[in-house]
Formats: sequence, structure tokens, C-alpha cells
Amino acid sequence: MKIGVPIEIKNNENRVGMTPSGVFELTKRNHEVFVQKNAGFNSGFFDEDYVSAGATMLNTIEEVYAIAEMIVKVKEPIEPEYKLIREDQVVFTYFHFASSEVLTKAMIDSKAVCIAYETVEDADGTLPLLIPMSEVAGRMSIQQGAKYLEKPIKGRGILLGGVPGVPPAKVLILGAGIVGYQAAKMAAGLGAHVVIMDINMKALRYVSDSMPNNVISEFSSEYNIRKHIKDADLIIGGVLIKGAKAPKLITRDMLKDMRHGTVLVDVAVDQGGCFETTKPTTHENPTYIIDEVVHYSVANMPGAVPYTSTMALTNVTLPYVIKLANEGWEKACKENVPLSKGLNIVKGDIVYKEIAEAFDMEMSV
Repeated sequence: MKIGVPIEIKNNENRVGMTPSGVFELTKRNHEVFVQKNAGFNSGFFDEDYVSAGATMLNTIEEVYAIAEMIVKVKEPIEPEYKLIREDQVVFTYFHFASSEVLTKAMIDSKAVCIAYETVEDADGTLPLLIPMSEVAGRMSIQQGAKYLEKPIKGRGILLGGVPGVPPAKVLILGAGIVGYQAAKMAAGLGAHVVIMDINMKALRYVSDSMPNNVISEFSSEYNIRKHIKDADLIIGGVLIKGAKAPKLITRDMLKDMRHGTVLVDVAVDQGGCFETTKPTTHENPTYIIDEVVHYSVANMPGAVPYTSTMALTNVTLPYVIKLANEGWEKACKENVPLSKGLNIVKGDIVYKEIAEAFDMEMSV
């Protein structure tokens, strides 16, 4: 199969869809890999590394899309890429369709085969291709939150871990999944006082059993959320509903109950965000302020640490890429149930229920 790896053109997206090591695994199986020149540069992987792994380097993104039977990338295609995607071409990437009707309609019109990393699902309900980026984003949410709590950036001017004689910051984390757990781990390690909330008692029990004493688990309800936002310094939104829009757990009216300089970090922004006031931002302009509350909602947080993120992503996507390349998408998805759940849009038809429901569109059975 001919596999294309283009440069990511989303704002400040520094990751790349595949490492040279991944390319080597494909070329040694007699597949052809076409990588756009400098695609891996910002991740710390250079053209000569790809060439030595057996890749063919192409000058432009148009050439990559034109020759590839399957595109392997990181983020969803954006408007300049829509016209490059061909009928029957396989596109394997993060799509997060439920947060963008424009993207959904564009991919329907393309008649491509769209396989979304974020909905590939193992038998136990885990999302293996989402986990590593959720781990990165969860840890980063605390790094970014700590930074934006600083006064020059309009935060409360509080040090996350405090110092002897001064209490630490209070961190509220909504969601005890991968993002929330990793955020709690980082915040606890810095010495913050952490409350992590979820409606999943199994997840809360795991948090209680495995986290240090400065992490408290609590059942999530509107009443409990309203109670905690009044004195929280940093609030992390890490709620995911597979393939669907995130629920709005913090509404606009709740902002008036927060202290000026409170920081909200919405890691669920790719799925529409779990704060009503969330709007996607970029690494270039990551924050905005509403009612004196600082909002950070960068839609590609792991793109700021591209070496770590690209390595972690290739580790989990490569086995699926190899299977798709070896067998073709139809046979691969027929034989591999987790991969089949990654099928979102196939040749103009929506085949994933949550996407159809998000936009009140018809779903193909």
C-alpha cells in the first residue's frame, strides 16, 4: 500500500503522524511510505531519518495526498486539506467529528474512508489510541494551569504547591478518566490540594486507593460542582463521552461564583468542551478572559510537546496502520473489532451513531 504522511498544518501543530521507526516497520513489509519534506522537523525527526528508514520524500502536501492510498496524520483535516482528500482514500487520524459539522459534511462530500483514532475501542471499553494523548494532555493541563495562575497572565497569583507557612492552591478536576487521573497525579506531586470528581464509582475508588492524601475523590453532581468552584484556583475539564459532544458541567452563570483569576483548562475542547464558555484556542493565543476568569482551551495541547507526543502516538497507532496496510481497510476492520469501531464516515455515509445524533443526520446501517 502507498501511505502518505503530510505536514500538519493546524496552528502550531508540531506533531507528525509517524516516526522514522514506524516508517521502517512499513517499508520492511514492502509498503511505500511518502513523507512530506520537513514533516517531522518540529518533532525532532529529520528528513534523512525518514530516508534511511525507506521513505520517499515529497515536496508538497498536494503530492502526498495525490499519491497515497492511506493518509496517516495526527489532527483532523482543516479547510485547505478538504479538496485534497480523494474518494476511497483512507484517512486515519483524530477526527472528533461531533465537535464540527463543517468537517463532518466535508468528509461526507469527499467520499473517503474516515477512521478516527479516538473511537477505536477495545473489548473492555478503553480507547487505546486516545490514551497516550490523554495522558500527555492531562499532565500538561496542570503545567499550563500553574503557569496561567501567575499574576502577569491575569491569574490569581498563587503558587500551585504553596510554600511552608502558606497553603497550596486548590485544584478541582472534573472527570476521573485518563486525563483526570494524570492531572491529579501531577497536581498532587506539586503539593496542591486536589478534588477529583466523577459519576463512575469504580474510577473514584481507584483514585482513592492509589492517590496520596492530598487528593480527595467526590461524586460529581451540579450541587457538588457549584460548592467547589467557589474556592477552586484551578479547574480542569477532563470529561469524555466516546465519539459525542462533552457535557457542559460548568455553565456561564457559574463564573460569577468563582474568584477573579481562577483558571479553567478545558481538555475536552476537541469534543466541544465541558465548560459552556469554552471556545477553541491555539498555542499562539491560548487564553481569553470572561468575567475575570481565565480560560485555556487549546485544541491540540500535546502539540506543544511534539517529540514525546509523536513517539507515544506512533507506539499505539502503528499496529493498526500495519494491519490496514497489509489487509486493506475492509478486511482489517472486518477481522479486528476494535479497529472497526474507528470507522466514522465511509464513502459518504455516517456509520457512527454519536456523529449522526450530534447533527441530526442519517446514519448508514
